[in-house]
Amino acid sequence: MSRSAGAHTADPCPRCLVEEIRTGSLVPAAERDAVGYTCGRCRHSWSRPIEDDLDVYDIVRADLPERTLYGTVRQVEDDRVQVLDTNSGRLLWVERWRAVLY
Repeated sequence: MSRSAGAHTADPCPRCLVEEIRTGSLVPAAERDAVGYTCGRCRHSWSRPIEDDLDVYDIVRADLPERTLYGTVRQVEDDRVQVLDTNSGRLLWVERWRAVLY
């Protein structure tokens, strides 16, 4: 289960379950891109596919370098989505690989 850690969301490692802030990075996986993560404690690596079925009004979490954003998708393009930030009410463009369907 994820928990809030300041401006970010901390997620547990699937192996050791230590919660840590991980923004991930793009990695090629088999036939499509994925987001890769590495645990700072046990060095376990794992990935998740990039969301390819996002649609307007979906609720997403976006892991940005400066904070974690929660909001509603307003527009979808090939490589980015526009998100209405739940906290500030601002519209922000986010790289698609950073968005996680919530």
